[in-house]
Amino acid sequence: MESEGQPSRGDCFGSNDTERKVAQLRAIVEEQDPAAKELDNLTLRRFLLARDLDVRKASTFLLKHLKWRQSMVPNGFILEAEIQYELSQKKAFAQGFDKMGRPIAVIINARHNASKRNMHEFKRFVVYVMDKLCARMAGGQEKFCIIGDFQGFGFSNCDIQGFFAALEIFQNNYPERLGKALMIHVPYIFMKAWKIIYPFIDSNTKNKYVFVDEKNTKDKLLEEIHESQLPEIYGGKLPLIPIEQSI
Repeated sequence: MESEGQPSRGDCFGSNDTERKVAQLRAIVEEQDPAAKELDNLTLRRFLLARDLDVRKASTFLLKHLKWRQSMVPNGFILEAEIQYELSQKKAFAQGFDKMGRPIAVIINARHNASKRNMHEFKRFVVYVMDKLCARMAGGQEKFCIIGDFQGFGFSNCDIQGFFAALEIFQNNYPERLGKALMIHVPYIFMKAWKIIYPFIDSNTKNKYVFVDEKNTKDKLLEEIHESQLPEIYGGKLPLIPIEQSI
């Protein structure tokens, strides 16, 4: 389960010491990359938190991210024309909010075809999904919730290389964004892959992945998400909305 508090990390967010470190981080990165002037303090805090409030490490982390962002997303967003195949698979959806006000994404993993995916396009698709989720966050909200659905997942869907690529993008460029990942209908084959992946997941993120017991799927989802915000396929009230159609 997710550690709801992590008070030693979260409580220091509003402290004078943290505000001082945010200012230090801003001064360092703005001097080296003018693009940093566009970043708000919440973004700086997330990168600081991801490096345990170490300004030196956070500045290196953030500058690397800015360089990556300028290369990967030079226009500020990923065009849908660049990811047509990935969108055509209808595997990512976004609608509703969990009980903590975090936007929800539903990922249908059985619709991912490992042998047909193009890595360059897949990486851009991951960025597209992340940016869409971040854009749906209300003011003051910094995290999202993911329902990872593995119903029907098999060998053709098992893409270790693709998962590592997504994980690298996520951990290096969207720190402190994941609120919770509810993993449902998880088959044995994925658990074998998970044993390979798990050691590479950031220690502060590992406990945010929750594997839901098959017998209690709906009850667990309703613990986290109100019925009015839960997709119909899981016993809720909302239809699935493809990520590209989400607002």
